[in-house]
Amino acid sequence: MLTRVENQDFEPSNSGFNSVFRKNRLSIGLVVPLESYSRSPVPEMKQHLERVQLAERLGFSAVWLRDVPFNVPSFGDAGQIFDPFVYLGFLAAGTRSIALGVASIVLPLRHPAHVAKAAASVDQLSGGRLILGVASGDRPEEFPAMNQPFEARGERFRESFGYIRKMAETGASFSSCYGSPSFGMDMLPKTTGGRLPLLVTGGSRQHPDWTAEHADGWMTYPRELPAQQRVISEWRDRLAEMGQPDKPVLQPLYVDLAPDPGAPPRPIHLGMRLGVRYLKSYLNGLRTIGINHVALNLRFNEADIEDTLNRLGDDLLPEFHS
Repeated sequence: MLTRVENQDFEPSNSGFNSVFRKNRLSIGLVVPLESYSRSPVPEMKQHLERVQLAERLGFSAVWLRDVPFNVPSFGDAGQIFDPFVYLGFLAAGTRSIALGVASIVLPLRHPAHVAKAAASVDQLSGGRLILGVASGDRPEEFPAMNQPFEARGERFRESFGYIRKMAETGASFSSCYGSPSFGMDMLPKTTGGRLPLLVTGGSRQHPDWTAEHADGWMTYPRELPAQQRVISEWRDRLAEMGQPDKPVLQPLYVDLAPDPGAPPRPIHLGMRLGVRYLKSYLNGLRTIGINHVALNLRFNEADIEDTLNRLGDDLLPEFHS
């Protein structure tokens, strides 16, 4: 039996976070690149800005980038190719209202001072539209390439997370494995909302209590609806037991939108091929169990991408974006 969660707002952050995440509501975003590249791990990146601008005009709430330093053969997906922070700056200049998300920056592979500076810069330049997902990393081949120990990624993730949080303060002085800012030095710019919204992806090698206490939200993975309901209920029960405010949950979903609106769902990698009516019903089920945002990934979509975006905008978004 699916039960709808109680209605209340999440604690406010920057404008991107506030527009994407509302309690008891589901918003729809997209994973870039907005193209089909099922036969190759590397997208062509043609018309990539024009498609993000189309998504913004149609009313999608966010676009999501990934942090893929190397095209690792075993992983099979090079993401949007461009460095996420460089690309975020490019998208910030080419859009006006759509939230700009990262799912997720691999913290152990970057110095947190660089992450904090780049993220605050994007947040300022975009008018507060950045939502920063962070993760410990799951591709073992990348760590020796950067002379980092894969086994220590959980500890380094926590240290990096704390460092980034400290950078929101004025003249923070502290010590960590990444360094010891002191002497009154300060990192500029500061973020628009006082502190950057940080969303933890999956477990990130942390105890669930740590994630509930420190994250501003949680990114999880697609599951069958009853299993996802259990996971979301456990997350919110844990928040309540720890005296934490309620925090949003989001997930990705690979979609191949069939031409027939009534086409029944058929499984694909981490998602479904289906008509828009079944997609609408499935997303309503996710909204009912407390998912607050779904990022659609069109990598395996067989139809024309512009046509698919327009069909989703016309037939799907009015159900969820008012």
